[in-house]
Amino acid sequence: MNSANNTDLAQTSQAHGQGTGDNAIQRVLVLEMVRVTEAAAVAAAQLIGRGDEKAADAAAVEAMRRAFDTLYMDGTVVIGEGERDEAPMLFIGEKVGIGKGPKIDIALDPLEGTTITAKAGPNALAVLAAAEEGCLLNAPDVYMDKLAVGPGYPEGIIDLAKSASDNVRAVAEAKGVKPSDINVCVLDRPRHADLIAELRALGCGVVLIGDGDVAGVIAVTDEETTVDMYMGQGGAPEGVLAAAALRCVGGQFNGRLVFRNDDEKARARKWGIEDLNRIYKLEDLAKGDCIFAATGVTDGSLLRGVKRRRKPTGETILTTESVVMRASSGTVRWIRGEHRIG
Repeated sequence: MNSANNTDLAQTSQAHGQGTGDNAIQRVLVLEMVRVTEAAAVAAAQLIGRGDEKAADAAAVEAMRRAFDTLYMDGTVVIGEGERDEAPMLFIGEKVGIGKGPKIDIALDPLEGTTITAKAGPNALAVLAAAEEGCLLNAPDVYMDKLAVGPGYPEGIIDLAKSASDNVRAVAEAKGVKPSDINVCVLDRPRHADLIAELRALGCGVVLIGDGDVAGVIAVTDEETTVDMYMGQGGAPEGVLAAAALRCVGGQFNGRLVFRNDDEKARARKWGIEDLNRIYKLEDLAKGDCIFAATGVTDGSLLRGVKRRRKPTGETILTTESVVMRASSGTVRWIRGEHRIG
């Protein structure tokens, strides 16, 4: 990848105030984070539809790690590819950046949707979130019960301690519609059979997705998706990434860690989590000033995937579409990149 020309397609300022005070996350880092997700997406895109999940993930990880090496920051991976003995790079606790500048915590998923990419399905993303030191939950790699709704509702409208039906009714009442008018996004998994049956008994529309629950959660913030709520179990690290996005654009999120065995409980305690039944709210997962960045690998509801075209001169152009958000300003930028190779 020899060069990249990025052009803002649109910029939307949400109603979160326009704070622009200097803090650990400097403005320059906001767009630099997009370069990191672009690099991972471009690398993974070379393996779309090739049926090799591991190769696609490895390509994205390596490219993202190289891109981090150029950034002026003292970064620490708090959510990554696993612990040091499980992952060769971008492991939890790894230092990224040049080691100088602001201290930044990083949560990342170089390829959110490895199976999607291998099968050329929709909604594969390269994703990361960045925040000031200590502002992202160091979530263990376990499942998380998730419940999310978009902006504009009274605080506390959703509650994981209540049933799915009660949550749907609360959102429907606040929206001024019937429960049967509510659409809920759910990962299509056998473990969600009872949840899906309960929602359909209410008459809800259930939007089933095969993978990619970060995009699924973010869908609640976009009226064009018609998704009102997100429910169900997915990865806890992805929950933190989605929470960071909601911190930037608005919405509410509840998460509760799910442990299948004593080993997973021990892993949680290793990262400082003592209350294993706690229901985490949005700012428990991502607080302070946050950046969320994502680049599409395959086409999806949030972003278009990487496209390749060859010019008459023989030059190959890869186009990417990315989004980057910042909590302190409430700014969302949609970015189209052109990357010349060969």
